[in-house]
Amino acid sequence: MSKNKPRIIKDYDKLDKRIQEQIKLAYPEGFSQYLITFLNKDGKYVSALPFETEDYYYLVRMTEDEADMIISTDDDYEDGILKEEVREMFEDKYADMEILSGKDDEEEEEEQEKDDDPII
Repeated sequence: MSKNKPRIIKDYDKLDKRIQEQIKLAYPEGFSQYLITFLNKDGKYVSALPFETEDYYYLVRMTEDEADMIISTDDDYEDGILKEEVREMFEDKYADMEILSGKDDEEEEEEQEKDDDPII
């Protein structure tokens, strides 16, 4: 994360639809496994999904149960995975943007290796 980027802490349902779509593209297999915990301004622990764009660093407030509920009720997902046609549509729509998730480099490499493995 760039320290110079403004941080935005917001609930998922209050985010702009474009940001929600970019988050889905960054986290096509759901959110719950990527939640982090931090202390808010009141000194209380809050769980959130980290998401970074070129201009902002988002902490999207949600519990693990809320993260699972969002995915299970979203028509863009099927069995917890972003539908292929939706993923392709979002990739085309945001092709000019660099979408940065909160995943670390090792997780990104593992996912890339899975994508590169031949299907037998």
